[in-house]
Amino acid sequence: MGEQMEVDTTKENGNTEVELTETENELYDRQIRLWGLESQKRLRTAKVLISGLSGIGAEVTKNIILSGVHAVKLNDSRDVTEDDFCSQFLAPRTSLGKNRAEASIERAKALNPMVEISADTQPISEKDEQYFREFDVVVITGATNSELLRIDEICRRNDIKFFAGDVWGTFGYTFADLKDHTFVEDVAKHKVISKPNEKVKTELVTTTVQRELKFPPYQAVVDFDMKTPVYQKKLKRTGPAFILLRVLQKFREEFGRDPSYKTREDDLKELQRIRDGFENAELITADYLENCFSQISPAAAVVGGVLAQEIIKTVTKKEAPNCNLFLFDPQTCCGFIESIGVN
Repeated sequence: MGEQMEVDTTKENGNTEVELTETENELYDRQIRLWGLESQKRLRTAKVLISGLSGIGAEVTKNIILSGVHAVKLNDSRDVTEDDFCSQFLAPRTSLGKNRAEASIERAKALNPMVEISADTQPISEKDEQYFREFDVVVITGATNSELLRIDEICRRNDIKFFAGDVWGTFGYTFADLKDHTFVEDVAKHKVISKPNEKVKTELVTTTVQRELKFPPYQAVVDFDMKTPVYQKKLKRTGPAFILLRVLQKFREEFGRDPSYKTREDDLKELQRIRDGFENAELITADYLENCFSQISPAAAVVGGVLAQEIIKTVTKKEAPNCNLFLFDPQTCCGFIESIGVN
């Protein structure tokens, strides 16, 4: 955490020159009262890329569109499968076999006619640096570690806010790389208002404070050493969710896909093989691995909701974002934050 100072919220950094129309003021009235007019103006100018229209992708899309951003690009080269119907509510059942981004666009547009929404069916792996420069925020799901590293590097070079996330069964994670991120918080303090020799009386005074956080790149997560004494202590408190994330990401890297119900028995054997190559492998029990197939709706809602919330906080520059890895453990039904690579 860097230095802090009191600020005038009308002078925060960011493009707040845009004026909302009467219709927008009415539509976003509740949000404006929640986080302020200047924050809503920042949302109104934001352009967001969401790549991967699985269950978590649909959840993020819904929340971001409802928040009132300027434009959302839905990117996905995959087709709708029966597995998607476990959690992907934007694609109707009649869209089986159609492209997921195109199948999701009609219901996405119905959520908020004020937002520009478009679909892109080209694989994200084929997108060059120029493509990503169009956006203020890039959200990637369903990608391999190597692809996440490539895109994060592009985003860092171009000062684009980068988010990643995924759900496997009932397990999920989110990651944020915001580079150097400034934001404001409302800090409440008790101020003495009584006169000398009187009984002490106080009132609660709220002050707006500007802060800064420095985020490490996604490379810090890939390089993180789980054998350190500090992490070994954490394992006893938070459980093996980070190890499970490594196992599932390695499975995707090796096979170019996620575990499937259609090949369940073979995939379980492969997951066990990959698991056994990690330190503390015994903590990943059979229950963990058996619940890592498809994307289950409640988990997609929880993890996707957290990811969308972090995107909104980042764009509005309101309140402290999670720094930097969020993990949802299906065995305990609890989420927790790991600050990986943060000084």
